[in-house]
Amino acid sequence: MKKFFLSFIMLVALSLAGYAQQSWTNDPAHSRLGFTVKHMTISEVSGRFTDFAIKVKSDKADLSDLKIDVTAKIASINTDVEARDNHLKSADFFDAEKYPTLTFVSTSHKKITSKNFKLMGNLTMHGITKFVTLDVLYFGEVTNPMNKKKAYGFKITGIVKRSDYNIGPKFGNAMISDNVKIVADAEFGKD
Repeated sequence: MKKFFLSFIMLVALSLAGYAQQSWTNDPAHSRLGFTVKHMTISEVSGRFTDFAIKVKSDKADLSDLKIDVTAKIASINTDVEARDNHLKSADFFDAEKYPTLTFVSTSHKKITSKNFKLMGNLTMHGITKFVTLDVLYFGEVTNPMNKKKAYGFKITGIVKRSDYNIGPKFGNAMISDNVKIVADAEFGKD
C-alpha cells in the first residue's frame, strides 16, 4: 500500500529536467496502485485502490525541489471479493470511516542508474505516519498517438509492515503476512 504509493511520479520528474516549473498527473486509465499479502503463509492475495491520484511538481531545472504527492481513498480498496473488501474497510483493518485516505508525500530521491531510483517519503495510513523508501523503475517516454502528448511510465515497488500502521492487529503473521508488497504502475502526462 505504501509502495503504492507512488514513487513513479518522481521518476517522471527526474527524467524531465527540461520541463521545470511544470507538473505531471497520473493517467488513471493506465495506472494502478496495488498491494499483495501472503494468506496463511501458502498463497498470495492481491488488491488495489481504484480511487487514487498522484501529482508531481518541480520549480527548479535540476528538480532538487521535486515534490510527489499520492492520495488514495481507503473506501476504494478492491480485492475482487466484496466480503473481504468490506472487512478491510472495517475497524478490524483500515477503519475507512475514521481514516478515509492514505497519503504519501516525498521528501527526497536518489538516482541509482538511468532507469532506477530510490524515492523516500512519509506514508500515512490509519492515522500513523512512517518514513518509507520505495524502488522506482522508469520505463521511458513515448508520444501518445491519440493526443500527441508525451507519456511517461514507471513501476514503483516496496514493502511496508502493516503492524507499523496498526492495521489488522488481531490477525497474526501466520494468518496474514505482516509484510505488504506495494506494486504501483503509473503512466503520467503533463498538466
